[in-house]
Amino acid sequence: MIAHALDRFRKHAVVGAPFLVVLLILLAPLSASAADEQSIATLKQMGKAFASISEKASPAVVGVQATKTVGSGYSRDRSYSDPSNPFEEELFRYFFGPRRSPRGRSEPESRQVSQGSGFIISPDGYILTNNHLVGGAETVTIQLADGRKVTAEIVGADPQTDVAVVKIDRSDLPYIELANSDTLEVGEWVIAIGNPFGLSHTVTAGIVSAKGRSRIGVADYEDFIQTDAAINFGNSGGPLLNLDGKAVGINTAIIGPGGNVGIGLAIPSNMARDIYTQLKESGEVVRGFLGVGLADLVPGMGEYFKIEGDKGVVITEVVTDSAAEKAGIKPDDVVVEFEGEAITNTNDFRNRVAMRKPGSRVEIVVMREGKRRSLTAVLDAVPESRRTAGSGGSRAVQETLGMTLQTLTEELAARLGYEDLAGVVAMEVKPGSPAADAGIQAGTLIMEVNRKPVRNVREFEQAIEKAAADEKAMLRVRDEGWTRLLILRLPKK
Repeated sequence: MIAHALDRFRKHAVVGAPFLVVLLILLAPLSASAADEQSIATLKQMGKAFASISEKASPAVVGVQATKTVGSGYSRDRSYSDPSNPFEEELFRYFFGPRRSPRGRSEPESRQVSQGSGFIISPDGYILTNNHLVGGAETVTIQLADGRKVTAEIVGADPQTDVAVVKIDRSDLPYIELANSDTLEVGEWVIAIGNPFGLSHTVTAGIVSAKGRSRIGVADYEDFIQTDAAINFGNSGGPLLNLDGKAVGINTAIIGPGGNVGIGLAIPSNMARDIYTQLKESGEVVRGFLGVGLADLVPGMGEYFKIEGDKGVVITEVVTDSAAEKAGIKPDDVVVEFEGEAITNTNDFRNRVAMRKPGSRVEIVVMREGKRRSLTAVLDAVPESRRTAGSGGSRAVQETLGMTLQTLTEELAARLGYEDLAGVVAMEVKPGSPAADAGIQAGTLIMEVNRKPVRNVREFEQAIEKAAADEKAMLRVRDEGWTRLLILRLPKK
């Protein structure tokens, strides 16, 4: 009986196999077609989602135009530019302002106009944008989505994070909410809206490529979101949105040879929110100060401090009578937590301390000789001598010399032909100033002071202060394809 049943099964299985194969072949195109239709439907839904977000957010995105008077000393000589590129002149002005004559000829002061973006974050007219757009401006004009132009008041600007707040006298305005940027994950979709090259309300989409980008040279306190959503000149100050239509960041800079190459940087919304709150309350930002020197743990270094792994920040020095010394922090302590959150690098720790106000009580966990210790510090205010002394530098020395400086970045290096070099770039030079008299012009790269390399603005200023007693300093500079030496006369103290 069983044998008979098995025989019938084998017979029908063999006979039915060809029919099964034919059936699968006939159904295959239908399955592939169904999959294609499903994929198309998914893409359509994604496109509609982007369109919906853009439609809701765009009315709160504004154009920003700032005007200031600058010492020109620049000629209209276009010998540096590429006549085939209609944006070449504007791109150069975006970084450096007007062009200076190769012979250093001076012209009268001129009006400089910066154009970018911003976004409304409250119905009563507060707008977030970038300091590099409106900082020091005499007038700021906001162009609303409907084309109306309104004069704005500068509430405050923070050069150290490149965040600025302006306000227009309007009510019941559409606005964009600020999201919690700490919850943003690498790989998430984001949307950028702005006014690149004056083309208002341009929308681009991409993903979050990385978080916590620092040491770029754009600002003193950096914690950038990196995205491949296209960001171009004029996008500065515009919002970077998540799929909920909330702002996770302020579009600020690009890395590349003068245009978008898929590496855009945005200030996280949580940092912007803290700066906005302080600027709105007092018009300035006051940062907490712990009073320590810091160094990152590099791979393999943890064992020397008797800790597992290489996570944390090493205290290299403690300032006398500082908040750190009073809290019991010592050199060679390894900071592993700040206010209950893990610390992985010096930039992260420095930013977190700076975002706290003076007088704040903070809990710091350190590893000392392999043992975990919890310490409480009451933060001081940043001493006047140390304010704005980060990578962006102090304005005091630069104003005395009559020039504005920027640490050389990869983008500037590619733009000016300074690849594989290091130093600081003169962005603006005031006619008749010590810098101008020495032969420095906009775009000049300063590489050494008194035969000592200077890799950023802070090192340059320290070298100048050291040389002040001699009332002069020898600089090694490069511009117009040549490296040369010059003497910079320093004002008497």
